[in-house]
Order: sequence, then structure tokens, then C-alpha cells
Amino acid sequence: MSQPLVVDLPHSLGAAEARRRIDRNIGKLTSHLPGGGNVDSRWEGDRLHLQVAAMGQQVTSKIDVQERVVRLEVTLPPGLSFFGGMIESVIRRQGEAMLEDKSSKA
Repeated sequence: MSQPLVVDLPHSLGAAEARRRIDRNIGKLTSHLPGGGNVDSRWEGDRLHLQVAAMGQQVTSKIDVQERVVRLEVTLPPGLSFFGGMIESVIRRQGEAMLEDKSSKA
């Protein structure tokens, strides 16, 4: 098993709003998987356990929602570990967009 990919996403939403946004968008994940796939998720307090299976690969993740940061720990199978940098970039870009506080924008 490889080391998990860890991504911290700072935010100013507070834990409740960050969790609400993640929960609202987790169902959209399957539309981004090539050839479909299966997404299983369950909340345990402020931690989301996530398993994504597609194209014979399974990715497991833990998403911890805190007041000022969302921390993702993604464990990639060996066949996808080569793409870790690209996957981190996508997680960071999409996560920051989802957690952006638009209330202070004019």
C-alpha cells in the first residue's frame, strides 16, 4: 500500500457550511468517472469515508472537515500512484472552487 496523498484545503466557511457543500456535491462525483463507476460514502462525525471504484481500480479517501481546513487523505492503488501529482492538482482545484467563500466578493 502506498503512502496516502494528503491535501489541505483552507477555507473560511466554518465546519458546518464546508460539510454541507461537500455533502451536496459528493453525488456528482460519478459523472466525472470515465466509464461510470461506483461511489460509496458515509459520514462519521465530521469525517467522510469515501470509496471510489472505476475501471478496475479502487481509491479510498478520508475527508476531515474542520473549522478552517478540509483535509483529504487519498490512498491510490499502485496502478494510479504514478498520476498522484495530477490527481492532487485536480483535487486542489475542484476543492478550492467548492469551498470558496463568495459572500465577501463584490
